[in-house]
Amino acid sequence: MSRIFSAINTAVRRDVSAYSRRSTALLPLRTISCTAQKLVEQGTTVLGKRWKDTAETVIIGGGCVGVSIAYHLAKAGQKDVVLLEKSELTAGSTWHAAGLTTYYHPGINLKKVHYHSIKLYESLEAETGQAVGFHQPGSIRIASTPVRVDELKYQMTRTHWHPTPQWLITPDKIKELFPLINIDKVLAGLYNPGDGHIDPYSLTMALAAGARMYGAHIYNPVPVTGLTPTRDGKWDVQTPHGTIRANRIVNATGFWARELGQLIGFEHPTIPVHHQYVVTATVPEVKALQTELPVIRDLEGSYYLRQERDGLLFGPYEREDKMVLQDSWVRDGVPPGFGKELFESDLDRIMDHVEMAMEMVPVLKDADIINIVSGPITYTPDLLPMVGPHQGAGNYWTAIGFGYGVIHAGGIGKFLSDWITTGEPPYDLIECDPNRYGKWTTVPYMCAKARESYGFNNVVGHPKEERFAGRPTQRISGVYELLKGKASMGFHSGWEQPHWFYKPGDEVGYKPSFRRTNWFGPVGRESKLVMEKVGVIDLTPFGKFIVKGKDSHKLLDRLFANTMPKVGLTNISHMLTPTGRVYAEVTITQLAPGEFLLITGSGSELHDLRWIEKEAVEGWYDVDISNVTDDIGVLGVAGPKARDVLQKLTHADMSDTSFKFLHCKPIKMAGIDLRAIRISYTGELGWELYIPQKEMATVYQAIMEAGQDVGIDNFGTYAMSSLRLEKGFRGWGAEMNCDTNPLEAGLDYFIKLNKPADFIGKAALQEIKAIGLKRKLSYIVMDTDNVDPEGNETIWVNGKVVGNTTSGAYSYTTQQSLAFAYLPVELCSVGQKVEVELLGNKYPAMVVQEPLVLTEPTRTRLQKKAKGNF
Repeated sequence: MSRIFSAINTAVRRDVSAYSRRSTALLPLRTISCTAQKLVEQGTTVLGKRWKDTAETVIIGGGCVGVSIAYHLAKAGQKDVVLLEKSELTAGSTWHAAGLTTYYHPGINLKKVHYHSIKLYESLEAETGQAVGFHQPGSIRIASTPVRVDELKYQMTRTHWHPTPQWLITPDKIKELFPLINIDKVLAGLYNPGDGHIDPYSLTMALAAGARMYGAHIYNPVPVTGLTPTRDGKWDVQTPHGTIRANRIVNATGFWARELGQLIGFEHPTIPVHHQYVVTATVPEVKALQTELPVIRDLEGSYYLRQERDGLLFGPYEREDKMVLQDSWVRDGVPPGFGKELFESDLDRIMDHVEMAMEMVPVLKDADIINIVSGPITYTPDLLPMVGPHQGAGNYWTAIGFGYGVIHAGGIGKFLSDWITTGEPPYDLIECDPNRYGKWTTVPYMCAKARESYGFNNVVGHPKEERFAGRPTQRISGVYELLKGKASMGFHSGWEQPHWFYKPGDEVGYKPSFRRTNWFGPVGRESKLVMEKVGVIDLTPFGKFIVKGKDSHKLLDRLFANTMPKVGLTNISHMLTPTGRVYAEVTITQLAPGEFLLITGSGSELHDLRWIEKEAVEGWYDVDISNVTDDIGVLGVAGPKARDVLQKLTHADMSDTSFKFLHCKPIKMAGIDLRAIRISYTGELGWELYIPQKEMATVYQAIMEAGQDVGIDNFGTYAMSSLRLEKGFRGWGAEMNCDTNPLEAGLDYFIKLNKPADFIGKAALQEIKAIGLKRKLSYIVMDTDNVDPEGNETIWVNGKVVGNTTSGAYSYTTQQSLAFAYLPVELCSVGQKVEVELLGNKYPAMVVQEPLVLTEPTRTRLQKKAKGNF
């Protein structure tokens, strides 16, 4: 061990000062073709070309992501694609990246991004003639604890219905693939053949060559000094060399993203993190191998390790208390001229990881270190990038916040190119929507979450995961102070919302697991409460908009596939994409003539608002659109005793004949003016009460006091999810999203193809209906042991993959697991037997008639009918 420590110290003294002076410190480690190097030299004289003063798209930032977007747009046939780079291509985070590539990602559609990247990199050299230095020895994620094995099994259940090659392998197989590993503590591995690493510098140059080949223009060094929107929705992009008028701009500036965003009033929540990796000299045991070692990721050790020529490259992710943020850049901006510089390394931060790596790969103990790299990589609060059009500024797109830019570059370039050229995303990627953040995303919050996220790189990824750094934000509901000590809270777009509530004898707190855990019993208790008595839930995180004005009805008729409700009525409506997929589900109420209240899910707030605003602007509609999400609190009151409780608090008639389902009324309750909407979000008799935030606690306390004699209590979102699944209610983001159309999702009732208005997606849906569906949403039940479906699990029939679940839960009413699932039409018949894979086991399941439990209005109607017949 002493030898490696000595070598590290020597390397630090030798290299730190050199790295601070030389922008090409890592180039000797790269395999760069002469042609690629020549392109770099030519790039410095690119301003000798004709300057373009107009462009369809201007991409700002010449790292691998920005250049990939230029390449894909130009290849797709878009004319006048311009990329501006302030210094030279790859400056920033790209040039010093370790270059890892992997098919693996826990996110369902981010797997597609990784897949597209790798498939592009495999063919890019042949297409462009530029070497990319792509190595594909595979990779192995190492599990050395039982919970890690569960995690690998959990991820395997979610990959079989994707094209990604991925296998769970034994320690012996790991040893065969990576003969230098010590498997004493290894229990299993997750193996992705085709994974590996690529030279980021050569990759970027090949993408640039391809972009130019297809007609894109790349200018550098060209810093952007100003961004000015024009009246016709375009942008004037100012530079020292002139102004370019662009139809749209894409911010792909890496750790300069905040500074560029600030030019137009945005404070993008991105921050640079110091990431270190170590490169060894030749290791005899590595040199003697006949084939290249796969990349390994030791999840407990929190590091990756791969072969670098005849040596090894080792990169750890330090713990939250040791890792370093470059927060001065957030306060003061990136130092002028910074581009291909590095930070001074700090060995104390990584020594724990070094020791674990030496135990796992013993040849490291005697390895000599030749380079230690410490460079900036950009993080967002949740570790995912910000990709897509940004709400609040027309035709402004972002591709920023990439902690893993190399593996994301190819797929994200294709994703954004498709979106820009067709007008809609090619698949759902809302987890990367830049609009998931808002004004509540303050700098202290961003720093706390980025610090937590860095340490979360290799933390076990449980279902229903919660992360607590930086919470609560300034975005808390009017009842948060009353509830915070009584419940396990979840985080939804800045809000704290109860997942489930504690009672004496419960095991309190967040106890993550891949199986049923401490919330399972309490959620059953809450479900029974709502089914038999009355429960209250905080629904404040809903997104809430007011749309009014001369053209409000006309605009909404264009946006939504349902007809608009009359004054005082409410309905469920869907916004569709031009190709007929579900962009959003919204509850619409017409409060007064021409004034509509729109309610959407918490995670869709600015995602939906941007879509509405875009259509309003492009269609020249005379409307006023207000986001009132933070101003209005929401309480849900549900259960057979709900009417009795609410009637005690108001003079308004709450009876079934006077206050019907899907009706809205302004009422006074506990002396507070509010709006009540009769809606069945759990399948039980219920109301949503829309209350000024400052009055919310008063109304809540009055409701709880009025319901004491009938056993009123709180319930959370876990119970609501179970109840909505029992009643067969679809959920946006699960059963319906930009990967599904409303006909296959069983939303026919809400889609009015015969309405006069030509709503977006109408023609596409008519064509889909005429052709017929290939798959449909089915309702399945299964008997399990101590695990329930969550969604995205693989479904099998006769040993073949046939579909996937979308969401699942335990039905406390019928005492069995249930799920929604997409299956081929020929397998959707009631009684069809399938198997659902959960944690490596295949559980028998069956398609049944939905719903599993009738809704309260349906039960009441049938009871009245039965009494009448009697």
